[in-house]
Order: sequence, then structure tokens, then C-alpha cells
Amino acid sequence: MAVKIKRGQALGTLSLTPLIDVVFLLLIFFLVATRFAQEDRELDVVLPSASEARPLIVQPRELFVNIDHQGNYFIDGKTLNGEEVEAVLRQAVANNPVNQSVIIRADKRVQLDYAVLVMNLCNKVGILDYKLTIDGENR
Repeated sequence: MAVKIKRGQALGTLSLTPLIDVVFLLLIFFLVATRFAQEDRELDVVLPSASEARPLIVQPRELFVNIDHQGNYFIDGKTLNGEEVEAVLRQAVANNPVNQSVIIRADKRVQLDYAVLVMNLCNKVGILDYKLTIDGENR
């Protein structure tokens, strides 16, 4: 029996039907899964309360204390005095008691006493990881 070869047709055509079927199945799966996740949040549930619960607070690990040439303290752009710096440090330790770090950036024209005060406050509130920054260039 002779085999007929059809001329003019591509022999290696790729059928896209199975690929389209898989894409539609994935689309339906994610639509259904998203809908179930939304229903979980929409349920009218009265949640219990706890008297000793603390909110999860994600604070940056490093707190920058800047000291200008006049001896003014700045944290997050706000001018603070010594007592306010201590309060901010206490709050930082309360939010991140394990690995809170303080970076002290003091102007080179300020007396060292201002930076030492921040170091003492860090020790007082329980922050053991504090650093004094310098300019890395040798002049």
C-alpha cells in the first residue's frame, strides 16, 4: 500500500488547545481561591479581647539620633531635649526589646559630652547596641 504525502502542509504544527485549557483551569482555580479568602474575612465574627495583649509593632531596627553643632538632639527630624530622647529610646526598646540599635550622628564641632549623654541613656534604658558614626574619609 502506498503512503500519500500531502505537499504544502506544515508537518510540525503545534496545537494550542491543551495550553489554553490549562490556562483557563488555572484562572478558575485562582478566582475561586481568592473568593474563599475574601469570605473568611467577611464573616461577622466578634473576636475575643485580651487584657495583656500587645499590638505587633514593626519598627526599624536602627534608631538615628542626630546632634547638631549647637548640641540639639534630633530624632526623625524633631528637635528633642535629653528627657524626650530618653522617652523615645524607652519606646524603641518597648517596641523592639531584643535587637534595638541606636546610631549616634554627632557633629564634629559639638562637645563629646552630648554624645556621651546619649550613650548613657542607651545604657539606662537597656540598649546595648549603639554606635557613634564618623566620616570614613582620611583627611
